[in-house]
Amino acid sequence: MAKQYDVAVIGAGAAGMMCAAVAGKGGKRVVLLDHAAKLAEKIRISGGGRCNFTNINAGPQNFLSQNPHFCKSALSRYTAQDFLALVKKYRIAHHEKHKGQLFCNDSSEQVIQMLRAECEVGGVHWRMPCKVAGVQKTESGFSIATDSGEILADSVVIATGGLSIPKIGASDLGYRIATQFGLKIVETRPGLVPLTFDGPSWEAFAPLAGIALEVEVSTGAGKGKGAQRGHFREDLLFTHRGLSGPAILQISSYWQPGTPIVLDLLPEMDVAEVLIGAKKTEKKQLGNVLAQWLPARLAEGLLLANGFAPDARLADMADAKLRKLGDAINRWAIVPTGSEGYRKAEVTLGGVDTRELSQQTMMANKVPGLYFIGETVDVTGWLGGYNFQWAWASGVAAGLALAES
Repeated sequence: MAKQYDVAVIGAGAAGMMCAAVAGKGGKRVVLLDHAAKLAEKIRISGGGRCNFTNINAGPQNFLSQNPHFCKSALSRYTAQDFLALVKKYRIAHHEKHKGQLFCNDSSEQVIQMLRAECEVGGVHWRMPCKVAGVQKTESGFSIATDSGEILADSVVIATGGLSIPKIGASDLGYRIATQFGLKIVETRPGLVPLTFDGPSWEAFAPLAGIALEVEVSTGAGKGKGAQRGHFREDLLFTHRGLSGPAILQISSYWQPGTPIVLDLLPEMDVAEVLIGAKKTEKKQLGNVLAQWLPARLAEGLLLANGFAPDARLADMADAKLRKLGDAINRWAIVPTGSEGYRKAEVTLGGVDTRELSQQTMMANKVPGLYFIGETVDVTGWLGGYNFQWAWASGVAAGLALAES
């Protein structure tokens, strides 16, 4: 005999557990399914194992979507302070690390166990590991085919996440279910991901792996559908294959293939004006002058890439050449050839088109009883706890709607 539930939540990650707990505590008989043997692996590895569980500054302005107003309702009804109150209730020690980012003092396992405990309070039934083969609409609700038998439910919540980090079980199941029921999908691609470069233009920089510095990075709106302008001031890291670090992860979500990113390596300084002003009194070689403000290897790489001899004396440089060098440092425009892909991406951009969903309940407008939450949906946050806040908020929105149904 198939088991009958009020709600079946597919995906026991951040959004799925949150939704299941809220619906269960609201009196619904809930079953939570996941194909993984280990619970919430993405939470476990997040924040270097300490889980950057939210950001106290989280608001709609920190999210990308082709329908940017969609996230406002859920985020306003369940805020970072609301989740922080839950963390405090479970006496999880935490700290603010950088720009509003909140981390566990100890381990991300504490957040997983907190969510598991909330599910237990709600009487949630667990099915793990349990692989879902398909979801079908029935006269009274839904039938879910799994490798441990059929499950019947009045409502189904899809919380299966995105395509990022396949080695911990990322799946396209949520997108396939959405497509099956006629919902549109915004094209997916890796987000919060290192960018790669190749070819002659990168030869001078390939040996600079390991160098890090604070920069400003921006990218234009580009020509792609839904393209937006991004601008961040964060740390940059040179890698063997290109660029990484928070600055690049942030801008990668805004970058459109074939378009440049623009780096200001010395955002506090107009390099050209400083160099021109120093010509009369500075006797040092150009490379040594730049090494006062930039890592020496980076200064040399920039000079070589722009046709300057590192041992040339500053006093011998024409103003026009120094302006060219200033541009190369304050406005370095480079076109990435690609990214490190889903294997290194922290999130998936795109997903179920939010215009197909109710912003109050997360239910599909044309499929009563079918909900989509978390990363499966076309709402993607910045680096720094924002994506977890969307998971909590969208999970609560669906959970409350289910509890009231």
